[in-house]
Formats: sequence, structure tokens, C-alpha cells
Amino acid sequence: MDSSKNLEDKYYIKEVDTDGKSIYCYHDLMGELLIPTHKHDKAQMLYSEGGIVYVTTETKTYFLPARHFIWIPRGIAHSINTSSENVMMRNLYFPIDSNEDPFYDKEGIYPVNDLLLQIMLFTNRWNGNLEKGSRNFVIANGIKALLPEVCLTDLPLALPSPKDIRLNKIIVHLDENLTETILFSDLAERFGFSERSLSRLFKKDLGMSFIQYFTIRRILKAIELLLEKKLSVNEVARAVGYNSVPTFSNTFLKILGARPSDYINGVEILKK
Repeated sequence: MDSSKNLEDKYYIKEVDTDGKSIYCYHDLMGELLIPTHKHDKAQMLYSEGGIVYVTTETKTYFLPARHFIWIPRGIAHSINTSSENVMMRNLYFPIDSNEDPFYDKEGIYPVNDLLLQIMLFTNRWNGNLEKGSRNFVIANGIKALLPEVCLTDLPLALPSPKDIRLNKIIVHLDENLTETILFSDLAERFGFSERSLSRLFKKDLGMSFIQYFTIRRILKAIELLLEKKLSVNEVARAVGYNSVPTFSNTFLKILGARPSDYINGVEILKK
């Protein structure tokens, strides 16, 4: 069977942009582990429940944790992969005019506050095109209007993809050793760099320092483990290389805006 034909049949290819003035709504189980690279004429607000979601654009891989959404501007090519076909995907696709708020032109991940959460859950019964002027269109457009007002800071839940093959090998090594204490001097020596040259490579290729990259990678792994609910917060801290639980908790708070235990408790509301 022609796989390209199968892709053309998917709702996100054939239906989202059929009416350029409508807001398109789609809520359903993922149904597949990978949605291949595609793009829309409309901007996408993606909110998920029940698993781990990665969204990859040309420059970055975003980690979408529970009770957060990702905003994908119009025309941005992206793929989506998840840990399970049973992840619930909630999507709103918005037409964007050229003179609208700059927020709509920037990709990013944002927490869903209680107000947004209640409105998003209210859209559970909707699917397909919401025609301009209809009651549901007005409500959905209200969500769009709220975003620049309540989403003031996007969270650093993304890691750039390395372009230098030497750095790619280092990234693989870091991923395989998240539980270890890795000294930058040892890392540089292991891969044949001076500390200065490796530091420059990180900043030039990834736009961030080694410490920034490794810290975010550890916290992303911690979120995965917390969502699996097989380990306690203390055990998760040790599993991602933190000997001090307070240090882990403070770092988690700085990146995600909530402490590990509070984050898990906040996720529970999605089941109600």
C-alpha cells in the first residue's frame, strides 16, 4: 500500500486547511506513534494527556509535558511522536492574519493555567471546522485571544538538534549517562577537545552552554520518570544524577515553574 497516499488521507493533511477562515478542532487518541513531518496554513495549539509527546521542527525538539501546550506557528514544518498510541491529543488550528500579535509567530511551550484548562476541556465535544461567527468559533477564538495575555514566558522545554557530527556523539554519551556526575573537563578529554574548544562548540552549534544543555536534558528525563509513576521523587532525583533532592527540586522549579510533587498533583486534574 502506498504510504504517501495513507499520509494524504490524514485529517491534518486534508482537512485542517479546507476552510481558511474557520478554526479547526480535533480531539482524539494519537492512534499512531509518529505523525510524519507536515505543516499547516493555520497555527496549531496542541495539548496532550496520558503520555510523553515530542514535537520536532527544523531546529529543535520540544518536550511537551502534561498540563502544557505547544504553539506551532503557521507554515512551520513539524513531526510529532509519542510514547503511546493512547495519548490524547487536543488540537485547535487557528487562522492568523499578518497584523496580529507577535505571539502567534513564535513557537514555544507554555503552562496551561486553570482558566485555559477549563476552556480546553469544554471543547471536548467539538471536532471539525468551527465556522466563523458560530458560538463554538467565538469560544475558541476567545482561547486564541487569551494566549498573548496569559502566556508571557515560554518554558525552556526544548533542545536544539546538533549539526556537528562530533557534538552528536557527545550528546549520545550524555543521554546514556544521565545518572552520572559528568565533569566538563572529563567530557572534553574523553572526546579529544580542550575545555575551551568544546565550550565554544556547544555555544556555536546549540546556542547554549554544556551546563544549560545537560540540566534541561536531565529535567526532561525526570518529567518522563515522574509521569510513569514508578519511582518516588527522591528516586527520580537520583535517576537523573542529583545526589541532593532539594537541588533537584529547585532546578525543576526553575525550569518548569513547579516543584516535582506539585507538578504531579497538578497533572491529576486531567483525569477528572
